[in-house]
Amino acid sequence: MTPTTSPRDRLLETAAGLFYAEGIKGVGVDRILAEAETTRATMYRHFPGKEALVAAYLQREDAIIRGYFEAAGAAGGTPAELVGRVIDGIADDAQRYHRRGCPFINAAAEYPDADGEIRSIIEQHRTWFRETLTAVLTAAEVAHPIEIAGSLVLLRDAALVGVYLDGDAVAETFRRTARAVVGLG
Repeated sequence: MTPTTSPRDRLLETAAGLFYAEGIKGVGVDRILAEAETTRATMYRHFPGKEALVAAYLQREDAIIRGYFEAAGAAGGTPAELVGRVIDGIADDAQRYHRRGCPFINAAAEYPDADGEIRSIIEQHRTWFRETLTAVLTAAEVAHPIEIAGSLVLLRDAALVGVYLDGDAVAETFRRTARAVVGLG
């Protein structure tokens, strides 16, 4: 963290790292405050409580993943090339950034209340992800884009857990399997 980082950003960055590495419920507010070098009053000025900090963490993860899609689309090319870049991006994400599984699945395991705010954020992300994949596949004229998007979501979930448990070779298996499911060969 740089000295110019705002207290809110330090809190969020620190919490995100700890939540992802160690689990949400296993990390206390005092530890986040100590590592972010902020006070309890500062935290409550930006986040009404730990659950609000968890919500901000998941919204941050959502924004990062949406940014990956935007970058893939900005690279240009044909819709089929975009599908390939999305598949490669998912594999790269599993190997480089989300080596401990999907942050949304991890959070869902800790927040079983399907009607709670955290699960709502998770559902919104997963809906956006599935719908975005469907749109990309539709533009590439892939047959049965809704079903294929569902398959890619399932494969992504498996790849993120697989890389965590079995290592980087899973990313290549994901790449190969996803390309076959889509029909990219």
